[in-house]
Amino acid sequence: MSKKTSERAEEMFLAVGNPRLTPDEIRDLAWATGFQKRAHRKIEPLAFASLLLHESVKGAPSYNDLAARTEVIGGESVSRQGVWKRVNDECVHFLQAILARAIMGRLPRSLADAYSSCGPYKRVLIQDSTVVRLPLRLFAAFSGVANASSSVCNARIQVVYDLVAAEFVAFSVDSYSKNDLKAAPELELREGDLVLRDRGYLCCEEIQRHVDWGADCVYRHKHKTVYIDPKTGKPVDLIARLDRDGSIDMDVQLNNKERTPVRLVAAPVEEETANLRRMKLKKEAKGHAPSAQLLHLMSWTIFITTISRADASFRDLLAIYGLRWRIESIFKAWKSNMNFAAIHGVSEKQLHALLAARMTTIVIWTHIVFRPACERIRKDYADELSLMKTTKYLARNPERISAIVVALRQKTGREPVLDALARYCTYDKRKRLNFNQIQDRIFKSLGLS
Repeated sequence: MSKKTSERAEEMFLAVGNPRLTPDEIRDLAWATGFQKRAHRKIEPLAFASLLLHESVKGAPSYNDLAARTEVIGGESVSRQGVWKRVNDECVHFLQAILARAIMGRLPRSLADAYSSCGPYKRVLIQDSTVVRLPLRLFAAFSGVANASSSVCNARIQVVYDLVAAEFVAFSVDSYSKNDLKAAPELELREGDLVLRDRGYLCCEEIQRHVDWGADCVYRHKHKTVYIDPKTGKPVDLIARLDRDGSIDMDVQLNNKERTPVRLVAAPVEEETANLRRMKLKKEAKGHAPSAQLLHLMSWTIFITTISRADASFRDLLAIYGLRWRIESIFKAWKSNMNFAAIHGVSEKQLHALLAARMTTIVIWTHIVFRPACERIRKDYADELSLMKTTKYLARNPERISAIVVALRQKTGREPVLDALARYCTYDKRKRLNFNQIQDRIFKSLGLS
């Protein structure tokens, strides 16, 4: 490869704005994963990785598209067959290694020290999954939904995000048949974690695992979960207790071998909210009528948590659990602005390579652009960046990313590219609080800021 092509490859990679991964480190990963086994002739690893990162957010580039783009950026002429040969198991491992390395990067020391030295929780983790529709040809590998007349192939993407560090912690691409309950034990827990997940991840073993690690969790009640009264050793009649007392905050035990101690907290909701919940429940039941007990329970918001009564009231738990909706905003930003639904008839290897490239781009945009930009816009412009608007702006103006990164490395002061972010990517002025303000308020109550 010519010197000009090498410089262009490094320029493309650095334009993504990731100081955690130098060009030399990317080339080392290519050798370590077997993507490069000898001196390259036409497809240089860094250029190939850079190209995939850029093209992955535009849709699902074909082998022909990638070959054409390789020549356009100043590289050697490559055939689509040549690209096809390189998208193999080693290519997938190479891109996944880049993703893992990007996630492993550390926070700037000052920010990391600030977060590690205050509050009871070092990480506030939210985990959820989103389903991506795939070509039917991949049904055997990823499963999906099938009946006598039609079949749909899906993949499930698991995501773990740390609200304290504003960083992604983990990704996985699994078959549709691997539901949230099966994925729950794979979450790496640490002492001092607070984990927020929906009831799809709830089981006695998971809560006990949190207790064993010295971590806390908050879940919504799952129907038919049995709670044991520690005084009598008998199951709690939840509906009778709620009908009698209206609201509850009691210590109970789970119905497992360890008799895991948890807090059961519930408060009534307005009738309008309860009726909306019932309507949604019936709609999602798909022909199976919900039980009378389940419909009755829609009149309360019920939490199970390991957080003590002294540390969080019901209102606190309601606010804390509300932070979980950040992951829904993240999924919406991906699907609306990063072409997650644009997947044509790719092979299984091509799909894994494509998703690894997309996720790497997401990590870079979030860790290296959005997070520091939030702090800078708040400090110098007294405004709050919107995740949705920023993702859309970066997807439509990728050529500006490198300039944004350079501007953010300056400690203070306004810059034209930051002026644009403040103008186009901040929340609209309104009376109600935006997510950033809500999170700051809750973190302050938790001693995290």
